[in-house]
Parts: sequence; C-alpha cells; structure tokens
Amino acid sequence: MFFHIAVLIAALVAGAIASIAGFGIGSILTPLLAVRLGTKLAVAAVSFPHIAGTLLRFSLVRRHVDRRVLVTFGITSAAGGLAGALLHTWFKSAVLGYILGALLVFAGLSGLTGLAARMRFGRSTGLLAGALSGVFGGLVGNQGGIRSAALMGFDLNKEAFVATATAIALVVDLFRMPVYIAAQWRDLLQTWPIILFAAAGVLAGTVFGQPLLRRIPERTFRAVVSAIILALGIAMLLHPGGHD
Repeated sequence: MFFHIAVLIAALVAGAIASIAGFGIGSILTPLLAVRLGTKLAVAAVSFPHIAGTLLRFSLVRRHVDRRVLVTFGITSAAGGLAGALLHTWFKSAVLGYILGALLVFAGLSGLTGLAARMRFGRSTGLLAGALSGVFGGLVGNQGGIRSAALMGFDLNKEAFVATATAIALVVDLFRMPVYIAAQWRDLLQTWPIILFAAAGVLAGTVFGQPLLRRIPERTFRAVVSAIILALGIAMLLHPGGHD
C-alpha cells in the first residue's frame, strides 16, 4: 500500500508539472513504476495515466490547436510512435531502462544549462525531430523535450504551442497504446490498482496543481523540474529496472 501512496503523490506532482511544462508524466512516473514492474511494463502502464492527463489538458486548450501543424507534425510523430512501440516489444527491460535513463539525464542537463530553451529546428528538421520524438515516446514513453524543441520552428504563439503539443502527444498515445495492450495485456491487468492510483493522481494534479505551481517563478520552476528529471535519469542508469 505504501508504494501505491507513493505513486499517487508522484502522479499528483507529475500532473501538475505537465499542466504547465507540457510534459513530465512519463519522466516522473516511469522510473518510479520501473522499481516495482520493470521498465518495459512500467512504460506501458504509465501510458494510461499519461493519456488520461493529456485528454484532460486537451479538453481545456483544444480551441487553440493549429490544425495545419497538427496534421503535418502529427503524422510524423504518430508514425514514429507506432514504430517505437513496436521496437518496445522487442527490447528487454534493462535496455529500455538505460535508454530512458540517458534521455532523462539529457533532458535534465538541457534544462539546467538552458540548452532546452535555446534548441530550435527548422520546419523540415522539425518534422524529422517530430518523428524521432514519436519513436522515443513509443519506445520508452519519453518524448516531450524533443517534441517541444521541434515545435519551436513553427512560429506558434504560446496558446497554440501548448495546445498543439498536447494534441500531438494524444495522437502518439493513440498509436502506441494498442501495441502495448496487445503485447502485455495480461501483465497490465495485474497492475490495474497501480494504474488507477497513477491516473487519479495525474488528473487531480492537472486540475489542482497548476494554480499552485503558477505562483513559483518560472526560472525556479524549470530548474527544480530539470533537477528532478536529472536525478531520476541517474537513478535509472544505476538501476535500469531489468526484470521482465
């Protein structure tokens, strides 16, 4: 029961962070669930609270979606997400753990050094980066940083940026989750209490956490989030969740 409470608290934090930063659910929850489930099953399990939080955010910002960018960028991201999910079924948990750990370390360091804010892609390169973000989303459930950097090349205002990024994340979820379910449905059924606690926490964090976090200066907020992600990445590299 202690682990379920820990999942609920982590999900509350992850949902609140994602409501502002646009990503963070997979980055925070996957390493935690990997301790109990192994990285492979953790990635699949976290996709359920991830899509729940993404759907809620999308319902709040959908009117700002740039449909042109969604169609072009979304297609490459969806294709990448499907490819990543198929690759996910072939890799062992330890390998996935090392990949996720490396991505989290890169994301954390990028945030702390300011590299994430400076990364920009042109439109053509952005589409390729969108596909790559989809691949990582399907493979280890972590795509937000690359997707955000890629979208910077499309001249979107703040509202359109957040809304379009949320819509694309939703598209990737819809393409990757059927592969997880088909390959691991028995194991996922056995983890339903953990998934339920995580989903409840993410939804509550999305609704109630945003007003609280808005009071924190943006620079401080991003530094703290980046430090958390970096620490989780190092932990994943040290303990990659190798049991299948």
